[in-house]
Amino acid sequence: MHPKKAPQGLCCRGRVWIEKDGETYLGFGRMVLLERIREFGSISGAAKSMAMSYKHAWDLVDSMNRHAREPLVSTSKGGKGGGGAGLTEAGELAVKEFTDLLNRLDIFLAEETSRLQVIG
Repeated sequence: MHPKKAPQGLCCRGRVWIEKDGETYLGFGRMVLLERIREFGSISGAAKSMAMSYKHAWDLVDSMNRHAREPLVSTSKGGKGGGGAGLTEAGELAVKEFTDLLNRLDIFLAEETSRLQVIG
């Protein structure tokens, strides 16, 4: 796969995240964490894949679960077979909706970049 070339000329960039009661609820990094939890079936596996401490990953999951109407991640305790984690229906929906939001943002930024060409 070839690296994406930087666009020539003016280009609009943007980042988006969702807050609840003034605190971050969902953002790109949290969405990646959710996707990795789905992929690895555990918070620790997801954290390792992102070079993140387990404690930080757990704090992010706890924060998302507290801010959501329903928990986004469900966990099972460790033991002989080990514990695990997975996305709930609400977690799957949150990933989908945030991905859709990012796609709409990309479209908006592309349109605004086109508009800027008159000044650049």
